[in-house]
Amino acid sequence: MTTPTMAATTSEKPSRNLGRFLQTPLLGSLIALIVAIIVFSAISPRFLAPGNLSLILQQSVVIGILAVAQTLIILTAGIDLSIGAIAVLGTVVLAQAGGAFGPATALLITLLVCVALGAVNGGLVTALRLPPFIVTLGTFTAIVAGTRLFAGSQTFPVSDPVLTFLGTTFSIGGFTTTYGVITMLLVYAVMGYALTQTAWGRHVYAVGGNPNAAQLSGVKTNRTIFSVYILAGVIAMIAAWAALGRIPNADPNAYQNANLETITAVVIGGTSLFGGRGGVLGTLVGTLIVGVLRNGLTLAGVDNLYQNIATGALVIVAVAVDQFMRRKTAR
Repeated sequence: MTTPTMAATTSEKPSRNLGRFLQTPLLGSLIALIVAIIVFSAISPRFLAPGNLSLILQQSVVIGILAVAQTLIILTAGIDLSIGAIAVLGTVVLAQAGGAFGPATALLITLLVCVALGAVNGGLVTALRLPPFIVTLGTFTAIVAGTRLFAGSQTFPVSDPVLTFLGTTFSIGGFTTTYGVITMLLVYAVMGYALTQTAWGRHVYAVGGNPNAAQLSGVKTNRTIFSVYILAGVIAMIAAWAALGRIPNADPNAYQNANLETITAVVIGGTSLFGGRGGVLGTLVGTLIVGVLRNGLTLAGVDNLYQNIATGALVIVAVAVDQFMRRKTAR
């Protein structure tokens, strides 16, 4: 028999859950995405065409995957300015090694290279206690220069079906997409599960929220941070593979703004730059917001430079909202 007290407690749970959801930054990101879709569908009748929606997803794949790695690092109160450069180097290594050793060996070599670079970043941050911003700014500069030297400033076409597989299209109920889009969603699903359902994920949030308290609680903070940079290297390799599927050319000058675009997606998605708050679901929404914004403005005939201005303004607003929420929570 249900007592009045039990009934009241049961009825309060949904309202508490709803209240928490209304206070999350994810809600604002979702509303922004919905508003953007409504506005651009009103401006251009082509916006909601299945082919255009598929194009938005395909154009978001590489940045979307890299943004997962950026999310992990920002959750630990760090930042990675080199993640895009690592992925670009990965495309060149894939192209070169693919021609010399075959696709399977090329994928393995690229994975090792990207993980090694992630380990360098993580090692400098944890062992020497250097600021992540400075560390990754330095490695970014070195990797960009090293990639151009390694490639001889040349672009390498890639025709191997394995290396370009993630660009293969298929249809679901008349909607055409690519295996790269599916791979991006799988990366989000796996890392979302790891962050919310495992002890490792709880440690990531703890380290980003309060590293001293986390260490006193028995969390191995350096090990957790190092593992995040290793995972970032793995994800960068997946993004490099997806990039060759998107455009089957390994260009050492490609994705020059990838680092800033990943940070944009993460911040717009509600993850705090100060660590400990946010998640990959918000980053996925943030990635889609950027994709919808750029695509919609392009259909509206807006110059790319003005698109960059709009994106930059959006980032500033997102950071301002994050600061406001932090101050409100601290009171």
